[in-house]
This record gives sequence, C-alpha cells and structure tokens, in this order.
Amino acid sequence: MEMAKSSKQIKRRKTVPYRFGDKHKAYIRSSEGCFMNVAEGAVRAGKTVDNVYAFCHELKTTKDKIHLASASTLGNAKLILGGCNGFGIENYFRGQCRWGKYKGNDALIIKGADTGFKTRIVIFSGAALSNSWTKIRGNSYGMWIATEINLHDRHFVQEAMNRSIAAQKRMVFWDLNPGNPKHWIYTEYIDKYKADTDTGKFLGGYNYEHFTIDDNINVSEQRRQEIKSQYDHASVWYKRDILGQRIAADGLIFPSFANDTERYIVNVIDEKQIASIQIGIDFGGNNSKTTFVATAVMKGFKEIVVVDDHRIEGGKGAVGSEEINRDFISFVRRLYNRFSPALIKVAWADNEAQALINSMRAACRNARLFLRVTDCYKAPIKDRITTLDTLMSQGRFLVMRNCTHVIESLSEQVWDSRIEDKDVRLDDGTCDIDTADALEYSISKFMKALIAAGGGSSE
Repeated sequence: MEMAKSSKQIKRRKTVPYRFGDKHKAYIRSSEGCFMNVAEGAVRAGKTVDNVYAFCHELKTTKDKIHLASASTLGNAKLILGGCNGFGIENYFRGQCRWGKYKGNDALIIKGADTGFKTRIVIFSGAALSNSWTKIRGNSYGMWIATEINLHDRHFVQEAMNRSIAAQKRMVFWDLNPGNPKHWIYTEYIDKYKADTDTGKFLGGYNYEHFTIDDNINVSEQRRQEIKSQYDHASVWYKRDILGQRIAADGLIFPSFANDTERYIVNVIDEKQIASIQIGIDFGGNNSKTTFVATAVMKGFKEIVVVDDHRIEGGKGAVGSEEINRDFISFVRRLYNRFSPALIKVAWADNEAQALINSMRAACRNARLFLRVTDCYKAPIKDRITTLDTLMSQGRFLVMRNCTHVIESLSEQVWDSRIEDKDVRLDDGTCDIDTADALEYSISKFMKALIAAGGGSSE
C-alpha cells in the first residue's frame, strides 16, 4: 500500500486566489477563538468568503468530526458555501475532499494533509422550512457556518445552537444582508449578543463586522458603479443591498413605477424579438377576483413586456367555472389575433385550485386552443417582488398601455405597516393583489434566468 504523503511532501499546483482588504483581514483574525462570528452588510461585500475562509482554517485543527453548513435551501448551501464561485469549502480543500452522504445527509467529506489525514465531515442542509430542523437532529456538531441566516427558520437556528453545545471547538459563522431591524435574528441573537458582550455577560467571544461593496477589493470601481446603477435608489432594496442599512419596508413597493409610470409604458412591441408569451392565472377567493396576465419574454431573457390582462369581477361563489373558462378562452383568442399562436404555449395557474384547473384544461381542449394549462411555480412573494424591482431598475420591464389592471396594481401595491418584523405585502382588498399574483405567476418559472441575463446573482 502506498504510504500517505506528509503535508511537507504535498505540492499544490494551484492555490485559491483569496484576496482580502484590511477590514476583512481584521474580521478573519478576530474570529480566532470567538464562539460567535457575524458578517453583515451589502451584496458583493465579501462576507461569505470571509466566513468560509475562517471556517476552513479552523476546520484544519478542530478535534470535532462533524460540522454543519446551512442556507435557505440545500442547493444554496452547496452552491454558496460549498462552491462560492471558486472560493468555497470544496475549493479550500481541493484534492482532499469529496461529495458524499453521511447518515443520509449531503456532505463534504474531507481527509488530507490539511486535517492531519483525519476525516472531517461537513453536513449541508436547507434551513428555511418550518420542519428543516428535523434534518439535523441526532448529530452533535462542532462548528456551524450559515449564509443568509435571516432566511433560516427560527427552530432550525435553535436546534443548530443546541446541537453544538458539546463541541470541543464551538464556533459559529453567520452572514446576512440587512433586513427589517425588528427581525427576530437581530432581537434574539445578533443585537442581544452585542449588548451582552458590552456588559460582560456574553462569554466565548463575539465578533461582528459590517461590510459594504466598497470594502471588497476584488470588485472594481466600474463594476461597483454598474451594480449600484441596477437598483432603484428609492427602493428598500437599494438601502439594504447597496448601502447595507437595516430598514423596515414601508410605503409603496414600486415607488419609481408609481411616480413615473410613463417610463415603463409602451404602445407597440416587436413580435420578432419575442421568445414566448406566458400567461399567469389567479383564481378568485372570498374577496378576490379572477385575473389573467399575458407576459412576453423576449429573446435571451433580455426583458419582459406585459402585453394583455383581464379581470373578472365577483368573488368566491359569484363566479363559476363556466364564466371563468369562457373569459379565458376569449382572452387567449384575443392574443391569437395579435400574436402568433406558436408563441403562446403555457398558462401558469394558481395550483391551489385543482378543480378549476381541470375544468379549464377540458374547456381549452374543446375550444382547440394550442396551449397547456399547468400548475404555476409559486416562488416566495418576496422573491417575486425583488425580481420585478430588479427588472424595473435595469430598464428591462415594460407594460403595454392597454394593460390597465397591471399598471394600476403596480402603482398601488404597498407594504403592510401593521407587521413590524418582516416584509409583507398588504393584502386586505384595498389594492389589486390578484393581478399582481397573475403577473408574478407568468414569470415565476423564469426568474433566475431573467436575473442572470441582467448580470445578477446572489453573493
């Protein structure tokens, strides 16, 4: 059997090109020996890379075998922490690790010169769902690294903290973009730990730093300006993602659209540039209306244009499936008269109304329409709003003048001021959320592609 090479014998052909500014170096140095490490701030600030580097450095000498890495979803945990655009855990331990399973969990199994040829296992987990915490029960963890900690479920955070109590080297690394200042992650953990540290109550070491994109020496000035220009400076997202401020969502959701509507309205559209036309359907409930919105997705996902909309007045019980089907068939035929039917292949319907969907499918077949009615992809409402806001700020969202319901809905949507600790869109019947849902359903399946086409990605 070939003898394992010592750390002095191993020569790496390539090193990961980590580059840290002074502020980031100070944060990483301060993490040594600290139980709690929190990097908060703007997008593209380098927060995640700092924590990955510090986590991996400590992983080399820890005596604990099993460790935890989490994000809102398992996919995000593996992508952001495992890969991290070439700066992730798997890159740090390149040639000394492999992806596998540990007790049914996705894991990165590390064994090599950096760990003294001792096995170290990093379990990856999604943490946003209310039952996510059940996936990490049964193990005792040493260190825990989490990205987007404010998107984790509260019970997962509690369980992860409890699972590391017996660790020989108990260290936690969190990063997050600023959110609502009354969010529980601040009141129960981050700010509480800071206050307890100041009064001498918190033992074990607390290391906190706030970063902005200007602190990241790996982002050029030109790129910084490009990123900043792609935000609506009046929006809550600019204040959080660029300025790095904790701020409550308040007032209009799309202030620039509401205050300068004509900027987003067009009278004609070049059909040759349309890749497809997607229809979103929201069925009416107790006090809501049934709505249809048709959105043209342009080639290369360069932009979207809302081309038609329709709203059926009358709430639950007042409008039957026959009327809905009749209006929908008329809506589709109206689109056929304006655009090539080959462009209109899918209608994305609210998946909570299966009986209405089945009825609509049968009606479309009988009417010989060339489209498929299927369940919509219900992305989180906040993600839908963020996508629309991004497209607007980049000049990639347009709406045709005839779409009066969409124009009205986007102009009047507001945040619910009654809910203090999270971002919730007001849905009490005072503004048209039904049309908003239908619009969002029409593009939800393509949100990632639309954002990527504009040069956007998560940190």
